[in-house]
Amino acid sequence: MFKKIWFQLHWLLGITAGSVLMVVGVSGALLSFSDEFLDLFNPAVMHVAPRAAALLTPAELLARLQVSEPDMRVVSVRVSREADASARIMLAPPPGVRRGETRFVDPYTGALLARLKGNDFFQFVERLHRWLLASSELGKVLTGSATLCLLVLALSGLYLRWPRRPLAWRNWIKLDFGLSGRSLLWNLHAVLGTWVLLVYLLFSLTGMYFAFGWFKQAADFLAGQSAPQGAPKKLAKAAPRPSVPTDLTLTWSVFLRETGGAYSSAQLRLPEQLGQPVQINYLDPDPAHEQARNRMSVQPSSGQVALHERYADKTAAGRLLASVYPLHVGTYFGWPGRIVMMLAGGGLPLFGISGWMLYLDRRRKQRRVLAERAQLGSSAAAHDRVQDTILVAFASQSGQSERLALRTAAALQAAEMPVAVQSLAQLVPERLRYYQRVLFVVSTFGDGDPPDSARRFARQLAQQAGSGLGHMQYAVLALGERHYQRFCGFAHSLVQCLSGQGARVLFPMIELDHGNPAAAAAALKQWQQALGGLAGIADGQLAASMQEQVSYSAWRLSERRCLNPGSQGGAMFHLEFEAADRSTPAWLSGGLVKIVPRHAPEHSLPTSGDHSPPPLPAARRYSIASIPAAGRMHLLVRQVRHAHGLGLASGWLTERMPLGSVIEMRLLPNPGFELAAGDAPCIFIGNGSGLAGLRGHLQARVRNGHRRNWLLFGERNRTHDFHYRDEIERWQADGFLERVDLAFSRDQAERIYVQDKLRTPAAAAALRAWVDDGALIYVCGSLDGMAAGVDAALADILGSAMLDDLTAAGRYRRDIY
Repeated sequence: MFKKIWFQLHWLLGITAGSVLMVVGVSGALLSFSDEFLDLFNPAVMHVAPRAAALLTPAELLARLQVSEPDMRVVSVRVSREADASARIMLAPPPGVRRGETRFVDPYTGALLARLKGNDFFQFVERLHRWLLASSELGKVLTGSATLCLLVLALSGLYLRWPRRPLAWRNWIKLDFGLSGRSLLWNLHAVLGTWVLLVYLLFSLTGMYFAFGWFKQAADFLAGQSAPQGAPKKLAKAAPRPSVPTDLTLTWSVFLRETGGAYSSAQLRLPEQLGQPVQINYLDPDPAHEQARNRMSVQPSSGQVALHERYADKTAAGRLLASVYPLHVGTYFGWPGRIVMMLAGGGLPLFGISGWMLYLDRRRKQRRVLAERAQLGSSAAAHDRVQDTILVAFASQSGQSERLALRTAAALQAAEMPVAVQSLAQLVPERLRYYQRVLFVVSTFGDGDPPDSARRFARQLAQQAGSGLGHMQYAVLALGERHYQRFCGFAHSLVQCLSGQGARVLFPMIELDHGNPAAAAAALKQWQQALGGLAGIADGQLAASMQEQVSYSAWRLSERRCLNPGSQGGAMFHLEFEAADRSTPAWLSGGLVKIVPRHAPEHSLPTSGDHSPPPLPAARRYSIASIPAAGRMHLLVRQVRHAHGLGLASGWLTERMPLGSVIEMRLLPNPGFELAAGDAPCIFIGNGSGLAGLRGHLQARVRNGHRRNWLLFGERNRTHDFHYRDEIERWQADGFLERVDLAFSRDQAERIYVQDKLRTPAAAAALRAWVDDGALIYVCGSLDGMAAGVDAALADILGSAMLDDLTAAGRYRRDIY
């Protein structure tokens, strides 16, 4: 709740005071180098050609001006030790004007130089920056309030983006141009805001010092500063007077005596009344900054020094207060500071505009949600529940459930029923209260677990108590493989949770064994009939929408070789296939191929004990170990042996299928394991034949020139089981594998697996750093042992919440079998 309040305050200030801050920031940026621009536009005014003659003293300058310009009333004169710097005089302001004109004078002759071209523009910009063109008192309140808002925006922004692991510095400062849309906009807003956070804090604190008298007084009090004795008191609301005629000869000689002539510039302010001293502000020969002023008060008639206050003698707090202006404009840090302050000030519109864009995008999404609710018929009597729309929710590991969910939605839409489709990765259980009818199409992963994308939903649903789903009816199409002990285990857990919270069944759960084509077809037919009953039409009318387009193509086995002769484990074979029609089919790295295997002529399928007809051979899926640019489809297949002989699919592919023969194969997408676009770092973890999917991804990354890759791979022995060793070592040598960790479990007395390599302090620290850099994690290999062990190690190292976040963001992707 506290964070939500700060979030709303940040938005409110950003879209209100942000507009003023953009004006103040840009105008400040324009003023950053105003003197340099004026000097450029006005040659021989601010600077003159050095000469052999001596520079005139202040008294001599005033004397010559009184002769040449008798009506001119000078209130201050500034001289410099630099031979090419013009002297400056400030004139008494005319009635009703706050500040008089500044003119430049030839320091060698006392001649009045031309007026500055462009000075009016920069004076306008200064009034805009300091007072927003209002009166000085009102303007100070406006700009001071804006700088106070900038302070709150900077601190609230820091609070709102504070990560779980604040010491992961890369998260703070790294821009991610692999993002797009709102995510890219937020990344720019947050990361660039972090870059300039300290600058904006400096802007706001120093700006408030100039704008608010109470703030200045408080700062002066805390610093132990008070008005110096001997300083002239300001006449309250008195009309400015021209200076009285004053002879500065004695005053200047006293100044030179007191300073030993060690100064770089000096400004003498003439007294407004008789009896007042001349005020002299001067800089040492090598001042810390342009405001590191020393102050002196000298009686012009007697030469008595009433005050001599040196900057170097101030306390640290006093020197800090004297540096407020240089800190504000950046001159305190020299040229780099001025450039940084200019860029930061000019960059304020970036934050204002991006903040507005994020705000408007958020409003648009809120309006869309409201429109969706209105369209779906939400009502107060039904507690905002959707009356008509059917939600089709899916959880998929390899994409099969997603495809069936989309076909289900298409079939219902063809029957003119309102439908919404959503992945459980983006669905929160609370959202279910808006729907009265929900169809779940869910896969089971491994031995009864939810797919990776649904892990968060499953946990949240299990933690949700009560009977808040009593209004909802649901049905489940469960996908699984019957050879697993907990066939469709996640679907059964889902039904248990939904029923426990009061939801009612539309029709009984339908289980689809996609390892058995005949049984899968029967289950899909049953689901189609149930949908027909739901839609009130004959199921035959849904057949066209539910029909999946199956496309197999012929591939010729071109090469087969054993990669690990002499290994303690099963033989591992590298297979290469070419399209029989010599076409060049396309697939994405990490993709799958589906094969319906055959038996050798001398063998037959086993029969059941009751002499029923033998089942059709189950299709097998394999990860593709290459990319199309390799010219051939590569598979990495381990030969499996059972008590009755070789495995059906592995035996056919690795031994019984003759070279040159043709087999029908179907390319399948693998959306849960696809290689993400962009050049974000990637961590590839696998064992055994799981190297296939990782190899395809690595080939794609190498081809695209992406070098930040880390491979963790496990097998039995380095001597026999280091598959594709030459290729991996070449990638290392060429800089395409930044890090490789290998776990050969049988090469030492203690068994060491991939997850053990991951848990070492060095690897764990590197993992956190890579994830902080935006890395994606890909895991491919066996479910038993490796995948579960790696998942547990990642949860221990990164935290379960972080792992869930990575999964939801598509940064933790697995292809497990």
